[in-house]
Amino acid sequence: MSYQQQPQHTQPYGAQAGEPPLWAPYYGAPIGAAVKRFFKKYTAFTGRASRSEYWWVALALGVIGLVLQLLTGILGAAGSTTSANGTAVPGPGAVVGLILIFAFYLAVLIPSISLLVRRLHDGNFSGWLALLGLIPFVGGLAVLVLSLLPSNPAGQRFDQPSGF
Repeated sequence: MSYQQQPQHTQPYGAQAGEPPLWAPYYGAPIGAAVKRFFKKYTAFTGRASRSEYWWVALALGVIGLVLQLLTGILGAAGSTTSANGTAVPGPGAVVGLILIFAFYLAVLIPSISLLVRRLHDGNFSGWLALLGLIPFVGGLAVLVLSLLPSNPAGQRFDQPSGF
């Protein structure tokens, strides 16, 4: 039996085939891996997140939110009435939909903020810049622009290798 030498991998962090460790950003992450890492790193405000990790999760959460809103509209349509002044009053099923929406957004609030902080770290920005989103009108736009920027190698200063 002869020993065949394996080719040397030049991937960052010494990652072999597959995903990098959880403390490292996953560049080119597929949607399933991005969502899985999103929930595994639920409250990790340190480290970095690649653009693919961030935007796949944003897409998944947006689609789930849209589906929940459509479900609320459908449930609220059954039994809806019109008040005396002409405004529509949703049916009792809308309450179920609103509870589901509230529970969903409450469940993803902290991990979404931590993902944004890690995305800012990947661009070599302070995670505190996420607070710009609290400024009416321009704050959300500023956070959007910062999250669209490419990775900056200087952002490695936020990496903290751990036993994740």
